[in-house]
Amino acid sequence: MAIVISGKELATIRRNKMKEEVIEFAKKYSRLPHLVVILVGDNPASVSYVTGKGKACEEIGIKNTTIKKPENITEKELLEIIDELNNDSTVDGILVQLPLPKHINPDLVINSITPAKDVDGFHPFNVASLYLKQPGIVSCTPKGIIEVLDFANIQIEGKHAVVIGRSNIVGMPVSKLLLDRNATVTICHSRTKNLAEITKTADIIIAAVGKAKFVKADMVRDGAVVIDVGVNRDETTGKLCGDVDFKDVEPKASYITKVPGGIGPMTITCLMENTLECYLKHMEE
Repeated sequence: MAIVISGKELATIRRNKMKEEVIEFAKKYSRLPHLVVILVGDNPASVSYVTGKGKACEEIGIKNTTIKKPENITEKELLEIIDELNNDSTVDGILVQLPLPKHINPDLVINSITPAKDVDGFHPFNVASLYLKQPGIVSCTPKGIIEVLDFANIQIEGKHAVVIGRSNIVGMPVSKLLLDRNATVTICHSRTKNLAEITKTADIIIAAVGKAKFVKADMVRDGAVVIDVGVNRDETTGKLCGDVDFKDVEPKASYITKVPGGIGPMTITCLMENTLECYLKHMEE
């Protein structure tokens, strides 16, 4: 039976530490860190994510402002709001909740956020910094995955990591973070042939494919570490589930994360860490 790595437990530890740090930072710099989240429309999942981010800010002591705009806001109006926030010296972090309505270009919006306030780590400058091993903001979910592996004292160096998924949000950046920790990395995707043959050679599997219960026991070798990044709905039960069939895979794995309670809590926690990072750079300029 696998050891279940609790992202929720790690998140609690990290948030308690940040809570103490924020108290000291506020004394030193005479103001709290400030995160602004822009929510366009009323997509239920987006509303839920934004609410979760607000609660995390409140828990840690970070000032949080949520700007809610109707779905029919124009691209020009949204860009004007971001420009104002870029130039507001009291704002440390800016996050535009994705997805955006179809009439708004998300790349244009992301690129309009000044890199120093890009707490999501999606701006091309921050993406390039990751690949060039230069200082920058690392996107939250990949960062959380590495922190979860470290929390469980799982050795990364010298291991074969297979990443299932090649998105710019998770698959590609986590592959680079694993490479930087001296893992040998294989990236798989929807066009990969003989996928199970590849995943069965992995010491570490990162499942970020976006398909409910996609990873089965016959895709995992005995003793592998399995990190589930997926957030899906089980078609049968309607409950949240991951990309990994937990009940099927858990008996074969050495370590595994669950959905919910695994990577999800760490994604928001890393957003809080990124906000503090932006704040400190801002205050020390």
